Amino acid sequence: MIRSRFTWAAFAASALSLEATALFFQHRLHMDPCVLCVYQRTAVAGLLLSALLGLLWPARRWLRGLAYGVWALSAGWGLYLAGTQAALQLGLGKPALDCTLDPNFPSWAKLDQWMPWMFQPTGYCDEVQWQFLGLTMAEWMVAIFAAYLVTLTLVLAMEVRLRKRGL
Repeated sequence: MIRSRFTWAAFAASALSLEATALFFQHRLHMDPCVLCVYQRTAVAGLLLSALLGLLWPARRWLRGLAYGVWALSAGWGLYLAGTQAALQLGLGKPALDCTLDPNFPSWAKLDQWMPWMFQPTGYCDEVQWQFLGLTMAEWMVAIFAAYLVTLTLVLAMEVRLRKRGL
């Protein structure tokens, strides 16, 4: 299963769906993304990159290993960001320290300047603009990033089983 292009393609489709959903909320429903939302988009882009790496040549163990590393970093960072935003929305953080309209991308990746339609924050982190089943978007993203990490744990367990079998 972990060597299947279909599995990696499904993973890529899930990340791409999240990015498309974020853009739908921003451009069709006119919800302003905050800087933490924008950073979460980069974490989802990292998940997409991970999936594309795995999709490239799924039979190569070293490439899958690289994909797993990007997956872990992206999902872990996304979980941290979503958790920070959820805490701000619950009044448990300090918005002035964590939320700005000027993202801090590295000089070699000024995403907010290259693709402002996707990575330029225009909203505030502590503002709740949307809820579904009693959860804010940030809380849903906590669950989603956690699910990606749980899935990665299961995938790594499969890798270990395959290696023990000598496959």
